[in-house]
Amino acid sequence: MFVERHFGPGSPANTPHPNLQIRGAQLQVYFSPDDQTMDHLLQLVQNAREEVLFLAYSFTDDDLAAALVEAAESGIRVAGVLDKSQALGNIGGEYDNLRENGIAVRLDGNPYSMHHKVIIIDGETVITGSYNFSNSAKTRNDENTLVIQEAGIAARYLQEFERVWAVAGE
Repeated sequence: MFVERHFGPGSPANTPHPNLQIRGAQLQVYFSPDDQTMDHLLQLVQNAREEVLFLAYSFTDDDLAAALVEAAESGIRVAGVLDKSQALGNIGGEYDNLRENGIAVRLDGNPYSMHHKVIIIDGETVITGSYNFSNSAKTRNDENTLVIQEAGIAARYLQEFERVWAVAGE
């Protein structure tokens, strides 16, 4: 890959072990753009039963925003925190759209960058990695995403969500 300069959309779709089980935790591994990561994320959000929480450095993906709005409209609790500089500075950012559609979304209270890229679903599934929720991550950037299905790990991420949420502003 590096020698032949295959990056982004030119890299091969050859994730060796996309599904793993480690100490009882189910894991899925995705590399963008080859593994169509956003399609997997959308399916996970659409299958949520009770709650979808997110922490996002960059959030410009229209499809993910629509899935979150749809989830909220169906009665699922949806809440998130966005990095303030990215939310207010990115062209095509979803902050206003999410707020206008009734999503509880806040801007981080961190004086530096809130660089998280996390979605927590139903207190048992964590989506994390380098994948920003953006079109660039979906179509151009080499990104990694790990989906962890294990309640104990999700609990740790929920603690971090609550910490970030508590210091975030409207």
